[in-house]
Amino acid sequence: MATAFDTPQHHSQLPHRDARMAFIMAVSMALVIVAGFSVNLAAGRSTFAVPIAYHLHAAVFFSWTALFVAQTRLAATGTIAQHRRLGRISAVLLPVLVIMGLVIMVTALRRTGGPFFFAQNEFLWGNLLLLVCFAGLVLAALRRRQQTDWHSRYMLTAMAILTGPGIGRLLPMPLLIPWAWNISILVSLAFPVAGMIRDQRRTGRVHPAWLWATGSVLGVHLLSQALAYTPFGIAMTEAVVAGTAGAARPLAAFLP
Repeated sequence: MATAFDTPQHHSQLPHRDARMAFIMAVSMALVIVAGFSVNLAAGRSTFAVPIAYHLHAAVFFSWTALFVAQTRLAATGTIAQHRRLGRISAVLLPVLVIMGLVIMVTALRRTGGPFFFAQNEFLWGNLLLLVCFAGLVLAALRRRQQTDWHSRYMLTAMAILTGPGIGRLLPMPLLIPWAWNISILVSLAFPVAGMIRDQRRTGRVHPAWLWATGSVLGVHLLSQALAYTPFGIAMTEAVVAGTAGAARPLAAFLP
């Protein structure tokens, strides 16, 4: 017997409830990101008095987040022509986002040593490979843009990766040492897991796009953990911070 996932769903076939689910998840992820940075600012743990790289990074990432929410809203309201036009902006913004992600990662490591509750090698290799995974999922989603059931789930999982910084600012990360990095990644996957549960309840089956996308994130995370603790991974981390203020802190996570 055929199921809802046996054939591709094109824009004209995308069930309204699927598009509404994507919009609700997009708004939820955006709220987590905004809440994380807002709480940090209100608590005095962050400041606007930082190098220009931080401001450029914030502008690019919040632009992507706003665009993502707008895209899911357009899909939910059936405004497909506008959705496709904005999709071209996404394709242009993607490499800028990846570059700024790499820039801010290196800047943070050299300026402060990175968040003290993360090991420096985890922070470097985890961010590096997750950025690659994010870009890969977005490109896979763009290739599947005519199959909206796959497209939306790939994009939602990619966006879940970007909730990590917001989640890290909401969780009591110092209390989670030495598992803070692993926990933050697993919590970010709560969004695609919620999508899986929703599919299971609605159709009796988890859409394979969730499994491929979430499996990719987990696989990349495990690869980054393995690589970070190799002699090569540690040496590269030490090379990145050598001669900077970031070299003054321990390589491992610590309590100041």
